[in-house]
Amino acid sequence: MISRYKKLATYARLMRLHKPIGIVLLLWPTLWAWWLASDGLPNLQLVMIFIAGVVVMRAAGCVINDIADRKIDRHIQRTCDRPLATGELTIAQAVKLFIGLLIIAAGLVLQLNLVTQILAIAAVGITV
Repeated sequence: MISRYKKLATYARLMRLHKPIGIVLLLWPTLWAWWLASDGLPNLQLVMIFIAGVVVMRAAGCVINDIADRKIDRHIQRTCDRPLATGELTIAQAVKLFIGLLIIAAGLVLQLNLVTQILAIAAVGITV
């Protein structure tokens, strides 16, 4: 059972869930825009979808970054302990996680209007 928790912790590290500052930096302008666009009374359901989307897409961005930088990360002191650089996770595991995160994000965006869905497709390209 302990190894299962260790593996989950390794996936969490790959998604940088232990360093929430990136989430906060993305979430702040999102929530600020919602506040301004709604005259101070944002729709709670939409806000929750966007909060979840920020967390999921930030995690996806971290995963795809580590996939791209895995060979370089081994040689840099700040990044040498990342799960792909150390071999704790394989590229296949990271790709599966990335795809899973994109599926979750798609589920979130399908709850929104068509214009937002089209914009989300462009955002995936930016993320990758």
